[in-house]
Amino acid sequence: MKRIFILPLLMLLCAGAVYGQKNGSGAQYRVYGVAFYNLENLFDTINANGTYDLEFSPKGSRQWDSRKYWSKINKMAYAISQMTTTTTPMGPAVIGVSEIENRSVLEDLVKAEPIRKMALQVVHHDSPDRRGVDVGLLYNPRFFKVLNVTNHTLKIEGYESFRTRDQMCVTGLLGDSKISFIVNHWPSRLGGEEQSSYLREAAAALSKHIADSLWAVDPNQGVVIMGDLNDDPQNKSCAKVLGAVKKPDTVKPHGFYNPWWAILDKGIGTLAYKGQWNLFDQIIVSGTLLKQNAKSDGLRYFKAQVHNHEFLRDTDGTRQGYPLRTFSAGVWLDGYSDHFPTEIFLVQEVKR
Repeated sequence: MKRIFILPLLMLLCAGAVYGQKNGSGAQYRVYGVAFYNLENLFDTINANGTYDLEFSPKGSRQWDSRKYWSKINKMAYAISQMTTTTTPMGPAVIGVSEIENRSVLEDLVKAEPIRKMALQVVHHDSPDRRGVDVGLLYNPRFFKVLNVTNHTLKIEGYESFRTRDQMCVTGLLGDSKISFIVNHWPSRLGGEEQSSYLREAAAALSKHIADSLWAVDPNQGVVIMGDLNDDPQNKSCAKVLGAVKKPDTVKPHGFYNPWWAILDKGIGTLAYKGQWNLFDQIIVSGTLLKQNAKSDGLRYFKAQVHNHEFLRDTDGTRQGYPLRTFSAGVWLDGYSDHFPTEIFLVQEVKR
């Protein structure tokens, strides 16, 4: 028997069937999870590009061999398998990922035993990033149908040799609503947060440009910007350039709401350094997905959460509570990732 949880405004059951009623109106809803996970250097063991790839090979400094690789694959798969909730028992419908070397590591991941029966499909594109890492998208074809994929290169004027991850835009049908996911891994803080801020501001401007281009074709569609942004919600790239605000009530259809701002204010983050929590792993929703702008039978944002499960946390005294990463100071910890995964939930009224 399915357990029913009564929540404010919504009574939701398991995704894929009947999900509930609103205010006694008899309206029924489905719930879809949309997640993001930085997989922390998910490299294969083959040195394919010389210097940058040598580190993650059997002869490299990390002695990255098959034993370590398959342990990493299975741990990542197990972490994804635990992204289930009462209302999404089959896990997220869509999962954006970053720090993956190529398509083959994602193919190995989705075939791993903990998530094999999810039958997740892969969207991937080789980026020009010098270190050889890309972004990608995993999706459950029961819930999401891919219609179009485009990839967008971040170019910095005056820095023609600059190379970073492309931004991947995947447009499709979630349920029967059109939505686009812009998957990101913005430039790092290497050289200092302030000194490198202009790079992430440029990345934010590119994401906004992609969204505006989507709305020029379909003004009503939902847009989700997700990724490891290497900035917190209150930083200029997110708050000013992208214009993602802390409170949803006044967001216009083509504006953005950032639910992670309030979560970080509570001291909850996705990565930590020297006792300081950051929340770089964000999933930002467009105003077209908010209740004041969404169509009555369209997708609507419901809530957000950080998957900081106990098994994902380090227990070492100096790192206690931090994400249990794969390596620390060159020592293999046989962990998961240096980032916690994040997830938002979208609901859609069932048409009769």
